[in-house]
Amino acid sequence: MLRLIYTLLFALATPFILARLWWRGRREPGYRQYIAERFGYYSPPPQRDTVWIHAVSVGEVRAAAALVAACEKHFPQLPILLTCMTPTGRAMAVELFAHRATIAYLPYDLPFAVGRLLAHFKPRCLLIMETEIWFNLVAVCCREKIPVLLVNGRLSERSRNGYAKFAPIRLLTQDALAAITVVAAQSTADAARFLALGARHVVVTGNMKFDLSPDVAAVARGAAWRTAILATPTKTSRRHVLLAASTREGEEAMLLEAFCHVFDATARRDILLVIVPRHPQRFNDVLQMIKAAELSVIQRSATSLPDDGIQVWLGDSMGEMAAYYALCDVAIIGGSFEALGGQNFIEAAALGKPVIVGPHVFNFSDAVRSAKNVGALMQVADADSAMQAAQSLLYDAAQQREMGVAALQFTAMHRGATEKTMGLITDAMNPTL
Repeated sequence: MLRLIYTLLFALATPFILARLWWRGRREPGYRQYIAERFGYYSPPPQRDTVWIHAVSVGEVRAAAALVAACEKHFPQLPILLTCMTPTGRAMAVELFAHRATIAYLPYDLPFAVGRLLAHFKPRCLLIMETEIWFNLVAVCCREKIPVLLVNGRLSERSRNGYAKFAPIRLLTQDALAAITVVAAQSTADAARFLALGARHVVVTGNMKFDLSPDVAAVARGAAWRTAILATPTKTSRRHVLLAASTREGEEAMLLEAFCHVFDATARRDILLVIVPRHPQRFNDVLQMIKAAELSVIQRSATSLPDDGIQVWLGDSMGEMAAYYALCDVAIIGGSFEALGGQNFIEAAALGKPVIVGPHVFNFSDAVRSAKNVGALMQVADADSAMQAAQSLLYDAAQQREMGVAALQFTAMHRGATEKTMGLITDAMNPTL
């Protein structure tokens, strides 16, 4: 009965959801595309026996790369369907998997829409990346005897409290988690929180993001940038590159202010600050902020590299994060200076870069704690502290090397989650193989 009420409320809210999509489409045209898919109508030819992976947005899509590769290896005869919820996630999925998987939007959580997807693609299993609990999605898959696995599962204390706070949502969540075949959790703390919410079968497998190999071409591109930018024969000292990666709304302004406060005009001539906003629709807004701070700036989309007179390089490109990490000396990770939970820092660590994060890292709390313990990461209280820590690191090559070595060791010791997860997937699919 509770799920029926939820379904009716969702159906009643659908016109408002569509209006919001259209409104968001003013700045992001992708929200106005493929609307039919959100109701379960798909243009690709019908398939059967698909391995269905759902990754809500960019971060989850990137994390799915190791899983896609493992599924291709273990189930070469089965096609892969990858669904997402956001245009940026879909664009990233197309970039990474266009010739390896069918890319589509997940339908809204209405039984008839989910049923249409199942009829069109006939999945053998559903693998949900990280934390995306849709009540009808799980219920309809279970009714059709399709195994549902929550993989690379993470659940912060804040999210757990959010699910548990309102009794109807708590009960719906309990039912959904109890119906999930297995939760493959990133850590023991995540596992405990899933169990507390009602999951019945939870296994700690680790974080699959540690299994991702940096894009070789992007790393080579970043190394070439580094060689060109640091080749400054007119200067007596080497230029330093400071990266602010995956920054979110509200963070660029405070980081720019802190940069100007900590590094005086003379010091700024020796620093190239690279800012890469998390969301592409904000590229122009961040450009205006940089200009308002009276810092000289060039955009990545301008194709030419920043020369000695440029203080800020705006990374207004998608799919090049590995190149920016390869370029930098030190990486400040965004999403952690506002109460947003932090962004993934593992790719920076995998390239041996010293990492600085802010106070808000609840989405990566276990990984941050582990990285701090081995000296691969510094956590600071605010943007000013981040710039002060960066200043110290940029002029201390020995500490940079120590943190870089620790970062490489940290990522190496946490690999293996994907193979553990594939064992659970194979067990879940065995009855139908």
